[in-house]
Amino acid sequence: MRILFLGDIVGRTGRDGVLSRLSGLRTQLGLDLVVVNAENASHGFGLSPAIATTLLQSGVDVITLGNHAWDRRDLIGHIDGEPRIIRPLNYPPATPGQGSVVVALADGRKALVVNVMGRLFMDPLDDPFRCTNELLGKHRMGATVHAIVVDIHAEATSEKWAFGHMLDGRVSLVVGTHTHTPTADHRILAAGTAFQTDAGMCGDYNSVIGMTKEPAVARFVRKMPGERLQPSEGEATICGIMVETDDATGLARRLAPLRQGGLLAQTLPDF
Repeated sequence: MRILFLGDIVGRTGRDGVLSRLSGLRTQLGLDLVVVNAENASHGFGLSPAIATTLLQSGVDVITLGNHAWDRRDLIGHIDGEPRIIRPLNYPPATPGQGSVVVALADGRKALVVNVMGRLFMDPLDDPFRCTNELLGKHRMGATVHAIVVDIHAEATSEKWAFGHMLDGRVSLVVGTHTHTPTADHRILAAGTAFQTDAGMCGDYNSVIGMTKEPAVARFVRKMPGERLQPSEGEATICGIMVETDDATGLARRLAPLRQGGLLAQTLPDF
């Protein structure tokens, strides 16, 4: 299975970058499954139902979220009716939506996509390690599903690394989101799981993690509240990771980063 995961979409420029390239990438890379984190897609804060629908109609198979999941209140009444939008699994019971979804591909293969949120320097949610272990007790690669993708939306690199090692050999891909900065540590772990600490963002890198520079810098310099941060509107770099899995085991065969457009050095998987 050929899977593309794209990091946090930030604002209009991030959306436009993804929407303008996704169809071509699906064809060029022969993609079977596309997962994107879109918790910052609506003006940099949250995800509106209308934007979610546009992304899903454009070729995105699953949308993951994070700590900005409920910044757009209109998503609360929408998420239960759209299983392809998932929020962190470790939100408390009775929270709207689900933390995972099984996607059936056109050829009958199935993939489980999971979204969890870390707890170091983040909201004090339920334990993502325990929640994920419980879920994986119901799903096994090569049996109930052909691949498993896990988005860990977290601040601390140590937490992401520990989470990846815990799941090594049990899932196809563990990829981090939230920091909006692509890391250069993509690799296949010892037992066969593909891993990257953070996929980066789909947004304008002439910014402060996707937001216009001046107000963001002023907050650090003055240590006072300022104007509301707004997404930077320069050309986006779309950032992500592609992995190819073995259908028999679900484990990773190959992986490579993807960076297209904007300021960052360009790279495209060539397998």
